[in-house]
Amino acid sequence: MSQADVMQVNLRLPTRLLFTCEAKKVSAEAENGAFAMLPNHTDFVAALLPSVLVITDAEGEEKFFGIDQGLLVKHGHQVDIAVRRGVQGADLASLNATIQATLVEVDEDERVARTALSKLEAGIVRRFSDLRKPLT
Repeated sequence: MSQADVMQVNLRLPTRLLFTCEAKKVSAEAENGAFAMLPNHTDFVAALLPSVLVITDAEGEEKFFGIDQGLLVKHGHQVDIAVRRGVQGADLASLNATIQATLVEVDEDERVARTALSKLEAGIVRRFSDLRKPLT
């Protein structure tokens, strides 16, 4: 592998590409602790925790992302990050507000969906139990 000044970083959500750029550095938090990665870092895979992901682009500007759990794969000078949910903020203060507005709202929507699914499951179980009753 040749020496490089930048690496290509892609941050993906299940439905779309959230962010892509050439980067000098990626900082994230994995299950075994926080780490920073430079372009010539060895190849590896890391399971990411819900945390703040910081990508320093080729011009040296830091980009901040609030991410849910995910997976980071570095191969050569390519870094692919796949996360369940993620949002970008202009800085750490605005990122916190964005996370509160976006991700907390999604959690409430998921809770409502789980409640509706539980009611459907209970109805199906009731109907199956009615089928087992003898007709008299």
